[in-house]
Amino acid sequence: MFSTGRNCFKQIVRSAKSLHVQKSKAQKIKHKTLPIFQYPISQEGEHRVYVWGLAHHGALGDASILSEKKISHTKRPKRLTFAEKNKVVDIACGYGFTVYAVHSSDKNIIYGTGINTDSQLGFSTTNNKFPNNLVFLPRPINLPLQDDKTKVLGMAAGRAHLLILTTEGLFTLGNNSYGQCGRPIIMSENYEKSLTIHHIPNINGRKITAVTAGQDHSMLLTETGEVYTFGWGADGQTGLAHYRNEYQPSLVKGDLAGQRIIKVACVADCVLALSDKGKVFGWGNSEYGQLSTKDINHQINIATELDMFQDLGHIVDIAAGGCFCMVLNDAGNVYVWGYGILGFGPEVEKISKPKQIPSTLFGKNIYNRDVKVTNINCGINQLAALTNSGDLFMWGVNKFGCLGLGHIKDQFFPLRVSVGAQVKKVACGIDHTVALCKPFI
Repeated sequence: MFSTGRNCFKQIVRSAKSLHVQKSKAQKIKHKTLPIFQYPISQEGEHRVYVWGLAHHGALGDASILSEKKISHTKRPKRLTFAEKNKVVDIACGYGFTVYAVHSSDKNIIYGTGINTDSQLGFSTTNNKFPNNLVFLPRPINLPLQDDKTKVLGMAAGRAHLLILTTEGLFTLGNNSYGQCGRPIIMSENYEKSLTIHHIPNINGRKITAVTAGQDHSMLLTETGEVYTFGWGADGQTGLAHYRNEYQPSLVKGDLAGQRIIKVACVADCVLALSDKGKVFGWGNSEYGQLSTKDINHQINIATELDMFQDLGHIVDIAAGGCFCMVLNDAGNVYVWGYGILGFGPEVEKISKPKQIPSTLFGKNIYNRDVKVTNINCGINQLAALTNSGDLFMWGVNKFGCLGLGHIKDQFFPLRVSVGAQVKKVACGIDHTVALCKPFI
């Protein structure tokens, strides 16, 4: 009995040792097969660009995403290697196309990719490589520059036109059917394979410091804080006290008289302008109550000071979408109003006055008291906010995964986008998004 029991015990011990050895081997194998994640480390001169959303029109600039059998899109941010090789320093998104400003030792200071039906990306013989006026890989946009040291100062893209602000002045490309390129309208002009690039050196001797593009109109900001507009005016979006189209850059007056404007925001036909004193002005389409005014007219054709921000603190940033608007105050609080998916859940579709989105939705809590939103942006139907920690939050209509959240369902409140770097700027198209980032420190 005793001998049998001892033998059983030895067998149990051997089994235990054998199991331990097998487990150790399994752990070693498991450790060997675990993936290694290497996050980018900050180095001088490095640049990062991430893209997501619809790729079928080429706006993401990554041919590896494309598929012949189905509509191609990516629901999560994808790193664009072109940006690091060419040192991208600025980005802008139009309706199905993207432009990149780069540090360059030659005249190739800007590249474009995506829809080019109206030569909004310029025309080049290399276009013959791409069918149906779609450019699938970033290629240079050849500007008539005089100096190899010219730099890009800002960019803006509309439905089918492009504004490029440089140290040599402003260059405009693409569709000019309404005068949005700042040159005389030519009836029945063919914009396909056009070599026309218009140059505006300054405005009445004043330097242009920033550019903004609506759907089919353009806005310029001068060094003195004046706003000049031109293009489609049927909804009052030029702010020139009429509803006609205008090709000559013309001064916006109304309540802007005597004000120093520091930013103009628009992606469609509703415009917001911000003064250095934190005052907000608006004009254009107010069909969804974006512009609070006593006038029952839904098309406001003159710059009007908005009176809904008295208790919101000092406003430091603005954004205007297709049917909604946003403002940001110096405390980092985001306010939204208008119509659509505004960030307050699926039950709230319309708000007549600015309402704050809870700061906790942007990562602020008792453990992260210093987190706050520093910049806001939007597309036609999607909204975005950047924090001081480099996080990007998005919400709204999620067409083709343009919110970068890993799915294509609409997002009814802000959610952080998993970008593998610190986001410095975000640009929204109608169905794609591009983020300019820097590596983690």
